[in-house]
Amino acid sequence: MTESLDAPRLAAWRAYIEASQRLFTRLEEDLRADSTLSFADYHVLVLLSEAPDQRLRMGELAGRLVFSPSRLTYQISSMQRRGLVAREPCPEDRRGSEAVLTAAGLLTLREAAPHHLRSVRAHLMDDLDDAEVACLTRIFERLGRRLRADRDASTPHPDN
Repeated sequence: MTESLDAPRLAAWRAYIEASQRLFTRLEEDLRADSTLSFADYHVLVLLSEAPDQRLRMGELAGRLVFSPSRLTYQISSMQRRGLVAREPCPEDRRGSEAVLTAAGLLTLREAAPHHLRSVRAHLMDDLDDAEVACLTRIFERLGRRLRADRDASTPHPDN
């Protein structure tokens, strides 16, 4: 037997869902204005960039997504055609597969990150309390450190 939601809780859930949809629509529009990525593309690339060896099992990736996991196969196929990710057999599971970040995907993520960060700040900062701002700041700082380290590692250094 499932518990039904009373009217105030149902109204609160509807308000949350509507606000989330508006936010993701704004982020999607802003990100696409400065990049070829959708918000879903961006989220997949960030998750893969943070994963060990920049690869994740499809099931694990599905569990971390902000969008519907049922959309993952389509999303990965679309990104694969654009060269942002590769799909490879999973060594631990012969029936499974992994999504792997490509060099082109990492470069695209690096280029899109500043636009996305500006968009998130523009749409969220006025509505967040201090603890939420601190949490988001830590996340973005960690992503920025990772992108800078990857950039530095991939940039050839001239011999002195």
